[in-house]
Amino acid sequence: MRTPTGDLSGELSDVDQPVFGPELGEFDQSEQRAASAGEGEGMKTGTTTVGIKTAEGVVLATDMRASLGGMVSSKDVQKVEQVHPTGALTIAGSVSAAQNLISTLKAETSLYEARRGKDMSMQALSTLTGNLLRSGAFFVVQPILGGVDEEGSHIYSIDALGGTTEEEYTVTGSGSQYALGVLEQEHREDLTVDEATTVAAKAIKSAVERDLASGNGINVAVVTEDGVDVTRHKEFDELL
Repeated sequence: MRTPTGDLSGELSDVDQPVFGPELGEFDQSEQRAASAGEGEGMKTGTTTVGIKTAEGVVLATDMRASLGGMVSSKDVQKVEQVHPTGALTIAGSVSAAQNLISTLKAETSLYEARRGKDMSMQALSTLTGNLLRSGAFFVVQPILGGVDEEGSHIYSIDALGGTTEEEYTVTGSGSQYALGVLEQEHREDLTVDEATTVAAKAIKSAVERDLASGNGINVAVVTEDGVDVTRHKEFDELL
């Protein structure tokens, strides 16, 4: 073995670094990066996203607009993605961070299944999502996680700092106040998946009519024990 010619002791003596770091929550300068991400000019989804739980499964719906400053940068953004065999995630916030988060969740759920021979539960997936957001690696994203496991249907509202709550229905994004009013009026505990899809479409349509950062159609993900079905609609009448 070749002997190192340099003296490394001086380089390492002043730096106390964990061998296996960084752990979750230890990313360098995470607070500064959060502030710069909030002020940056990256592409953002102003967005309205909705999640509704039913006995048969869950419905997730989003609009399809992305903005860059005061400009509409895209009219055809997919803001809900499958991240688990029976789970999906909506995105609101920074597009690049959201795409990275989705890729990470897909990889982690695949690894979990390969190592343990079973799918990750929705509780575990919501905890993982919250931990990733808390780590400071994914600024600034506010997702809704919906899925079905052995315990039934689940909808989780997850804030940008990783706080997680399980809900019957929830909203995120700049148009959330308009969508929430519709959900408060239309939601029932005995909604079917088809009825929940209609309610979600009404909520997104209400937000699109009032929120400048939301628009250009609707993405809908219906999640049941059989899997995830994501559809895209430019016209709301197809669902109403």
